[in-house]
Amino acid sequence: MPNNLPVDFKRQLEQDLPVYAAMLISALENTDPSVSARLNPSKPVGDATVSVLSGAEESVAWCDYGRYFSSRPDFTHDPAFHQGCYYVQEASSMAIDRILRHIVPQLPIATGTHLRYLDACAAPGGKTTAAISALLDMSEMPLVIANEFDFRRAEILKENIIKWGYEGCAVTRGDTSRFRKLPGFFHIVAADVPCSGEGMMRKDPNASAQWSPALVAQCADRQRGIIGNLWETLAPGGFLIYSTCTFNTVENEGILKMLVEEYGAQPVRLDAADFPGAISTESMLRFLPSLVKGEGLAVGVVRKQSVESCSKFRVKKQKGNGESKGDMAVLRKLMPVCRDWLRSDVAFEYLMRQETLTALPVVHTDHMRLVSSLLDVIYMGVALGEAKGKNVVPVQSLAMSRLLNREAFPEIEVDLSTALAYLRREALGGFDAPRGYVLLTFGGMPLGFVNHLGNRSNNLYPQAWRILH
Repeated sequence: MPNNLPVDFKRQLEQDLPVYAAMLISALENTDPSVSARLNPSKPVGDATVSVLSGAEESVAWCDYGRYFSSRPDFTHDPAFHQGCYYVQEASSMAIDRILRHIVPQLPIATGTHLRYLDACAAPGGKTTAAISALLDMSEMPLVIANEFDFRRAEILKENIIKWGYEGCAVTRGDTSRFRKLPGFFHIVAADVPCSGEGMMRKDPNASAQWSPALVAQCADRQRGIIGNLWETLAPGGFLIYSTCTFNTVENEGILKMLVEEYGAQPVRLDAADFPGAISTESMLRFLPSLVKGEGLAVGVVRKQSVESCSKFRVKKQKGNGESKGDMAVLRKLMPVCRDWLRSDVAFEYLMRQETLTALPVVHTDHMRLVSSLLDVIYMGVALGEAKGKNVVPVQSLAMSRLLNREAFPEIEVDLSTALAYLRREALGGFDAPRGYVLLTFGGMPLGFVNHLGNRSNNLYPQAWRILH
């Protein structure tokens, strides 16, 4: 659909990207966005015929897990999407995968130290889940913190993190200034900062309507504040990945220049040859819709120079997480019920969070408790179930966990119509299964829980996640 771009925006492109401006303007005004998704290597789809993934036609050059589609499938009505088997993500943003594979081997992390990663502006979760998959390929049990300022977007982020199924992650909500309480904590900080959204103009007509030079200036000022906050939390020798979905140099090269001049950051070169179609301009790697199958993205990497080791940060043993005596009593009562709900190859510590029994990987317990004491944590580890009197009701995050013990519950494989009815949170009939909590599967992968009562089953899918049509 033709897109009428602001005249001042076109002039800006001609000034900032003179060689590429004409073709970029033509692409933004006259071409449609590409469609892509990224596979979850922790949740391989056993039977491709049950998923729209079977229609993927081409791989994304800079992400082994990325796939393109010739047209947009009906993702909403594909159970594999809701099972966390893949994430619908714009292809340019998948570049975080290759960037991490370039910088992680350079980190001076001591043996026995687990990598700590912060995605500071994480919603809706595309780059965070991509980072999780890449980091798991290179390091054992990384600690991933995903933060979002906006309340509504933070809930979307939480949902997508839960569906991805990684146990070593926490979702926080709040301003980035709160991370100053964790100086030198993270080995890698990623900041896909709020921006003027020029790179989204082909996908979202509102991006064109809202754009103005004043918005660019306002965003750049906000970005400088965010980066100032995050620099404090980066460990010596660590890396900051800065990105925007915009084209102008004020919000891109201008911010990287500030990092170098004011904070002494060391620029890290990203070779455009590793990202076919992308171009290098000064300190940034740029993805332009006229040159790649993807939307606008600018990304740069800098390093915090220091002779100190990345692993210097130490945390004292955290004593409790604010659990009351009542919580501890409930925990002791419920533990025998659900101790075997997760696989035994990872050690967990258990706690009660708002009447929800939660499992934290032992290797991250102290760090997660520290983060929880300083920040607004809305999810961490694996939520197992909600306390209901003397019982505990398994919750969706357990079904989505890659460490779910598949022998802990009876399983029923359902057909497509039943799977969609479940995802709409509709009433379900009875199943040929024992009474009690039953795990429904589709395509051999966990879908979610029901409470089987014999002639009917109570649908336990989260109300807020249900398909509405």
